[in-house]
Amino acid sequence: MTSKEIRELSSVEINTKLRETREQLLQLRLRKQTGQVEKTHELRFLRKDIARLETVLNEKNRQVA
Repeated sequence: MTSKEIRELSSVEINTKLRETREQLLQLRLRKQTGQVEKTHELRFLRKDIARLETVLNEKNRQVA
């Protein structure tokens, strides 16, 4: 997801997406440990998506406060 797409989401949707992305990252890490992952670059993409989601969520929370 791009930052622009994330900014269009509501805070609740961002929290849901953040939870889903963290779950995907956990599953991918577990599969990597067992040697089942061929595309290890996906780990980096998921970590960056999580960072984007958290950044936009923090910005929205600051605007509300």
